[in-house]
Amino acid sequence: AELQKLYEKRFAGRSAYRDKVWSVLVEDFFSRWLPRQGTVLDLGCGHCEFINNVQSEKRLGMDLNPDSIQHAAPGVQILAQSCSQPWSIPDNSLDVVFTSNFFEHLYTKRDLRDTLMEARRCLRPQGRIIALGPNIRYLSGEYWDFFDHYLAVTELSLGEVLTEIGFTVENQIPRFLPYTMSRGRQSPLWMLRLYLKLRFAWPLFGKQFLVVARK
Repeated sequence: AELQKLYEKRFAGRSAYRDKVWSVLVEDFFSRWLPRQGTVLDLGCGHCEFINNVQSEKRLGMDLNPDSIQHAAPGVQILAQSCSQPWSIPDNSLDVVFTSNFFEHLYTKRDLRDTLMEARRCLRPQGRIIALGPNIRYLSGEYWDFFDHYLAVTELSLGEVLTEIGFTVENQIPRFLPYTMSRGRQSPLWMLRLYLKLRFAWPLFGKQFLVVARK
């Protein structure tokens, strides 16, 4: 109930725009890691903007917010459980675990490590975890403007724990996307498409890290 109230207010009037943004992000950038004949889990799926735009054969979302089920597209299965507890997913059954703007909402580093251990258990050999999130190194006090931010993460700290539990880090980008879509102006989608192509602009405007690691 607390999650519902918080996110309803935070994203009020922006759902349609967020869905369009994620459609561009999936099609123009993340699709390279998303197999059509595979299984993808959206960890901390929220209102399902990412997983609804994925074209993979089997799509899963995990979130404690009851609204996730209402926003899930047909064919998307929602797992309403804590991510730091054992997942109701078989070993070696996922091709990709994707998460965006989620790890900062976990309470402790132990919660994060337990979550990553479950991701590793459930991923097939050579499967990947793709993590996008606000990089506290470039945000300072702004990082804490959201009441439900608890854990401070950078691309280096995340890469370190991933390596420690047995992942191989393939991509570690400290500055990728701008900070947030829940506040500020709604930029035209053509600007996002252009931004994704102009990698030299990422260090200028990016405040979210991107980490890709392989099991």
